Amino acid sequence: MPKPKTFYICNECGAESPQWFGKCPNCGTYNSLEEQFAIQSSVDVPTRGGVSSWHKEQNNGKPNAKPAKPRASLTFDQISDRQVTRWESGYGELDRVLGGGVVPGSMVLIGGDPGIGKSTLLLQVSNQLAQRYRILYVSGEESGQQVKLRALRLGVSKPMNVVGDGNGKQTESEENTEEVETSATPEVVEAEAPEGMSADLYVLPETDLEEILREIDSLRPNVAVIDSIQTVFFPALTSAPGSVAQVRECTAALMKVAKHEDITMLIVGHVTKEGAIAGPKVLEHLVDTVLYFEGDRFASHRLLRTVKNRFGATHEIGIFEMVEHGLREVSNPSELFLGNRDDPAPGTAIVVACEGTRPIVVELQALVSPTSYPSPRRAGTGVDYNRLVQILAVLEKRVGIPMSKLDSYVASAGGLSVVEPAVDLGVAIAIVASFRDRIVDPGTVLIGEVGLGGQVRAVSQMELRLKEAAKLGFKRAIVPKGTKFPDLNLEILPVSKVIDAIIAAIPHQTLEDSDFDPDDDE
Repeated sequence: MPKPKTFYICNECGAESPQWFGKCPNCGTYNSLEEQFAIQSSVDVPTRGGVSSWHKEQNNGKPNAKPAKPRASLTFDQISDRQVTRWESGYGELDRVLGGGVVPGSMVLIGGDPGIGKSTLLLQVSNQLAQRYRILYVSGEESGQQVKLRALRLGVSKPMNVVGDGNGKQTESEENTEEVETSATPEVVEAEAPEGMSADLYVLPETDLEEILREIDSLRPNVAVIDSIQTVFFPALTSAPGSVAQVRECTAALMKVAKHEDITMLIVGHVTKEGAIAGPKVLEHLVDTVLYFEGDRFASHRLLRTVKNRFGATHEIGIFEMVEHGLREVSNPSELFLGNRDDPAPGTAIVVACEGTRPIVVELQALVSPTSYPSPRRAGTGVDYNRLVQILAVLEKRVGIPMSKLDSYVASAGGLSVVEPAVDLGVAIAIVASFRDRIVDPGTVLIGEVGLGGQVRAVSQMELRLKEAAKLGFKRAIVPKGTKFPDLNLEILPVSKVIDAIIAAIPHQTLEDSDFDPDDDE
């Protein structure tokens, strides 16, 4: 019997190497290579001589021995025109980031920091979907009792069915198993389901992939939740759970079941300390949709952001708020990121940012003060640091403000990350207002990109931004010149230079050369 071929895989980046190295040649991580055994393919395809030699051998040396015909491939005309109906998840914010709802047979990967609320979100979504469909919630990190305890706090626990205790033994069930097997479609037994609680939600505390697949084959759910993919292992592989090989093989097996059986898979993925999905990069390539659940540990709001979606637009966001009984949708996120407009403060400006197709009105705050260090400090919270430094250089060179002698701090209200170029003008106006200790008109929004020459450049989705500003009651909008504007109840002030925007945003002062000198301490 020939000796099995071995190779080494990096746990961080998934790169393969024929021999072991202390440092990964691809990503440079130390002690990340793990030994793996090559799996022999069931198809006998000779490698020597290339594909053409194998093709000739298959046809006994006669290239045209058999007529060309497909074995399993289909033309577009042969594929059925079945119209895919999306399912409503019960949460409009989640439906938005998914492109309009849950697609049957799709595979969705949700990543986020520990404790951000991934399991809470999926348990609440499972409860909503279980009112109409059969749901299997596979927990690899918690026991059935722990999941039920969390469900009690969220109000989704009864009649939850714990179908396994990790060893394949049934521990608790509140429905007849024969009824589950014979029922073709999921039913909601209203007599057993109190208001707001799920009727067809099953919990499986299990990490063995084979046991999970058996349960899926027996229960035949419409939706399966895997929490999380890093805890699931395939017994045939010798590597530990969470390794590159385990994550890749388990995801591929679950994807095959999802596509063949038309079962929607919602998978939780861990993240690394850099914020990326843990495991091989192929994990993100295999799934249909990749969502990131983000949020500040000191704030109550959470952002669900799309970075990949085969069934909708990317870079969409859904906004939730963590409350006592779980996650609650935020229907008007602009109110969450706006300050008190009745009591404006110096150094604030209002901008309209766009996340995907959603406009969000955000308040930017700036603080400028004389520096006590040889090099001034620059700090930004929720804004791109490189663009902040660029705007400070433009203000010093094109406007004349001595930013090299001033410490500058810029932050977005609520901690929302606004990194698109359309907020440049708001950042510049907030800095100037803080420098002169002036108040920008609270009924004014600023939209535009600041160029290195001091010009204000046009941005995309201008009509969408202005409609959002008009809906929230703003009266004026300072925008780049040359842009087409919709007919709204807004006073439009087009500008071409940053200095023009400063004069328009702070109209109650006359800017002179002496105004750009730092205030004396006397």
